[in-house]
Amino acid sequence: MNTQTSAIRFPCESCAGPMVFDTESQNLKCLYCGEEQAIDAVIEQPQEYSLNCGDEDLESLHDWGTEQQAIHCETCGGETLIPAGQTTSQCVFCGSPKVLQQNESRSIRPESIIPFQISRDEALSSFATWKKKRWFLPNTFKKQNVSSQLNSIYIPYWTYDTETYSVYSAEVGIYHYRTVTRTRVVNGKTETYTDTQRYTVWHSTRGDYNRSFDDILIPASGHYDSNLLDKLGNFNLKELHVYRPEYLSGYTSERYSVSREKGWKAAQHEADGHIKSEVRNIIGGDEIRNLNIRTSYDDVTYKHLLLPVWNANYIYKSKPYYYMVNGQTGKVSGHVPRSAIKITLFTLGCLGIAVAIALFFIYNQQ
Repeated sequence: MNTQTSAIRFPCESCAGPMVFDTESQNLKCLYCGEEQAIDAVIEQPQEYSLNCGDEDLESLHDWGTEQQAIHCETCGGETLIPAGQTTSQCVFCGSPKVLQQNESRSIRPESIIPFQISRDEALSSFATWKKKRWFLPNTFKKQNVSSQLNSIYIPYWTYDTETYSVYSAEVGIYHYRTVTRTRVVNGKTETYTDTQRYTVWHSTRGDYNRSFDDILIPASGHYDSNLLDKLGNFNLKELHVYRPEYLSGYTSERYSVSREKGWKAAQHEADGHIKSEVRNIIGGDEIRNLNIRTSYDDVTYKHLLLPVWNANYIYKSKPYYYMVNGQTGKVSGHVPRSAIKITLFTLGCLGIAVAIALFFIYNQQ
């Protein structure tokens, strides 16, 4: 946990020391005397906001409960939000000391949050277990204790809800079969035989389809690609808490760099994929061609979430590597060194098996 707390937002009632969020108790805990203070945690359906809300509505969503300042890393470009008055000496993404305070820190506050449930030690243990199960890692790397620079950070996400109405048209192909008579030459003699021939009968179809979408989850992080975040596994959004600034005490949150509008385009693309797949199932048939779908999106709403991630970087043989740990479940994703020898042996083994299978079929057809 990041314990840089020069700006004390939640002073301990017993000793006036800084209180930070504790993953084990899910309470605020004093760094000095260990006193705990319960957070008014509320697990309920978070409020959704219209995507077309005006500037006045947006203005009311900028209050995070405490004043924030933006920090920009000159090395990797990552941007984070920390309490005003708090200082940081390095980037939580790449560990670079080249961090600069930005003048503009206005961002839409999160509507809800999943607090950290995995501690630093648990995150390190998850990574140690994860790397031992990787096939192509060097044995020396698997066995050694990796010295990681581990930072806790809340990653921003958007979720979108919408009602959709689609009209579609397509050509559907249905397979039919018929028996045909053919000839062939065997040992110099012509003989006839029967064979089953498949052919396709096509017909046109059209229809409409209604579909509701709830919580299409889109990463709003500009630092990580969506594939890396997807490998962390799905967060359990049923455990969302209404946002409280206490959950951020002792932690850093990334400032979203994917706008609401850009996030919505990504959500539309995901929704289009679901609609296309489901419409194809409705149409049925054996083949479909010239499928055309027109979809209208209504009642589009969004919310801003913060989801917990442990971010780490480490050096192995003078090369930097990164990994992430889901702060809710402990699942790991990341980049690790590869063993060229193991990959080569595996490839040769696969080729050997393929050759053996080919020789087996050739031998049995003679």
